[in-house]
Amino acid sequence: METAAKRRPIHLGDHVRRMRTALGVKQSALASELGMTQQNISRIEQEEEVDDMTLEKIGQALGVSTEAIRNFDEEAAITIISSTLHDNAGSINNTCSITFNPIEKIVELYDALLKSEREKVELLERMLKEQK
Repeated sequence: METAAKRRPIHLGDHVRRMRTALGVKQSALASELGMTQQNISRIEQEEEVDDMTLEKIGQALGVSTEAIRNFDEEAAITIISSTLHDNAGSINNTCSITFNPIEKIVELYDALLKSEREKVELLERMLKEQK
C-alpha cells in the first residue's frame, strides 16, 4: 500500500539554524556579524516565518543565498559549505578566532590560586605564632 508523502510547511527559522550549524557558525558569532544579540538569533531560529530583509542579511553574513536557506536540505548543504569555504575568504567563517592563548589563561589562574594559598598559609602561621 502506497501512502502519499505529506509536505511539511517550510520552517525558515529551522532552516537558518540548520544552515548556521552546518557552516559551523555559533549564534553569538552570527549575532555579532549582524549587530544583534544572541537572543535575537535564537528567537529568529524559533520562528516559522522570517521576513525577507532579515533572511537576506543572514544569508549575506553566512555567505549563502536566501534561496539556499529557503530550500535547505542536508545534501545541498555539503555543496554550499564547500563552495562557501573556498569562495568567501573574508566571510564570518574566517573572522572568528581565539584572541587569547588558553594555556596562558590556565597558567594565570593557577598562579592566582597558588598566591591565594600561600597567603592563607602565611596567615595561619602568624596566628599559630601569636597563640604560643
